[in-house]
Amino acid sequence: MAQLTHDVVIVGGGPAGMSAALVLGRSRRKVLLIDAGKPRNAVTLHSHGFLTRDGITPKEFRDISIHQLMKYESVSIKGDIVIRIEPEESIFTIHTQSGSRYIGKKVIIATGMKDHLPSIPGLQEVYGKSVFPCPYCDGWEHRDEPLAVFGQGEKLVDFTKLIANWSKDLLVFTNGPTNWSVSDLEKLNTYNIDVIDGHIKEVSSTNGFLKSIILEDGEVFKRSAGFIMNVDATQSSTIPEMLGVPYNHHGGYETDPHGLTCVPGLYVIGDATHAFSGLVGAAGEGYEVGVSINHKLVEEEWNMPG
Repeated sequence: MAQLTHDVVIVGGGPAGMSAALVLGRSRRKVLLIDAGKPRNAVTLHSHGFLTRDGITPKEFRDISIHQLMKYESVSIKGDIVIRIEPEESIFTIHTQSGSRYIGKKVIIATGMKDHLPSIPGLQEVYGKSVFPCPYCDGWEHRDEPLAVFGQGEKLVDFTKLIANWSKDLLVFTNGPTNWSVSDLEKLNTYNIDVIDGHIKEVSSTNGFLKSIILEDGEVFKRSAGFIMNVDATQSSTIPEMLGVPYNHHGGYETDPHGLTCVPGLYVIGDATHAFSGLVGAAGEGYEVGVSINHKLVEEEWNMPG
């Protein structure tokens, strides 16, 4: 049996989805948040850059968010996975893996992205613990350390320049030959940054903490942490695609500035539209879309007959 109609159903319980739920709950909206409990940042030990929460663990952030949401009686949270959404006129029917069915006037997709690492042995073990994609999130903790930079392509030069802001002791590992220009290589050499283009046999670590990079020819390079540029990411949910929402040039879903898609009443926010928003960016988007949706609901209610 279908549940009572919710004003908003939110799919995804990261900072974007939780923030939207908070704003809408405070706006006296009946909100259902459905979350699978598998956040993108679960691999990392600590999250940084969120004022008042700098250094918090992903679990702590989630626990605090849920605790604060629970004081709003109109907000409910379900642990489940949404498998299908059916739009019809001015409502959506949301189907979940457990067999439940919910009705919502508006839907927010905040399911984020899934990371796919290059197939380098040992890389999965260090990812999020001592090798990271974002220097703004983890660069400070590894400032002035001997760092490895992993990647391929022309953009790796600019990425290396960025990492050099936190440490000058850099080695760039391309895991194969590069086609960089002579001027790019000379520029890196000017800053004593060597490019290692041998194929990587293994990333060696202890309990997730990087120790060395071992090449197939046996050469070993001691490093204590690193940053990786070429992390492929795919959508955690293809539901917007199934409903006809196109992709943007980031690989995220196309929306207007307030997260509204081409499907009336369907919103996408956070990493699912920007590929990477960061905690504070995603939370900001959640706040913005919550305000936008509440304004929309107010206008619809005031325009109803009677």
